[in-house]
Amino acid sequence: MISRKSKREIEKMQAAADVLVKCHKEIAKMMKPGITTMEIDAFTEKFLEEHGAIPEQKGYNGYPYAICASINDEICHGFPRHEKLKDGDIVTIDMVVNLDGGLADSAWTYAVGNVDEKGLRLMEVTKTCLYKGIEQARAGNRIGDIGHAIQQYAEGEGFSVVRDFTGHGIGPTLHEDPHIPHFGLPNKGLRLKEGMVITIEPMINEDSWHSQMDSNNWTARTIDQGRSAQYEHTIVITKDKPIILTDQDKE
Repeated sequence: MISRKSKREIEKMQAAADVLVKCHKEIAKMMKPGITTMEIDAFTEKFLEEHGAIPEQKGYNGYPYAICASINDEICHGFPRHEKLKDGDIVTIDMVVNLDGGLADSAWTYAVGNVDEKGLRLMEVTKTCLYKGIEQARAGNRIGDIGHAIQQYAEGEGFSVVRDFTGHGIGPTLHEDPHIPHFGLPNKGLRLKEGMVITIEPMINEDSWHSQMDSNNWTARTIDQGRSAQYEHTIVITKDKPIILTDQDKE
């Protein structure tokens, strides 16, 4: 079932998103060689507690951490670890914040120290893919319009689009219908309607788009050790341009 959110529900999700954005901005300051993703996980849990929020994915289907921390060839759902990050790593931090029942979900890829030119371009292309998808997220358009815009741009830049994981509806539970693939054909799929709240979260790989699962049954990584990047926003569909609840650039 696909729900359309009320003004009150969207306001609660915006409040959660505001906390999430603040947390990501603090994490950005921490992202240097020598830190561990386990330290970032502990910081996130404390930060959310201090702001009256909780990490929604902790305990979700048994997931044990406040964040997902995916390094280099890990596509998504990486477990935080005690190994120190190295100069040149790229790391995606993904989190879902619950504040008084309002949910917000956002992932961001960070450069650790000096990342090589191809790694930086992967990050830049992936972020651009996110916003190209958001441009298509308007009432009256279809889900395929989002995926097509992302796929066309990513593949045109020489990268590939992960097929096995998608964006989704969100609120009041973490994963709701509809699924939002980051590839597809224009004018295909469900028509977007005002009041829907979804995530767009393209995962873009350096080489093959195929993934494989680690033994923990959570962490997905590339099959060829190529790096992967991801950027994600939670957005509200309106009759005009979408509202980005997790926007890091607004005042």
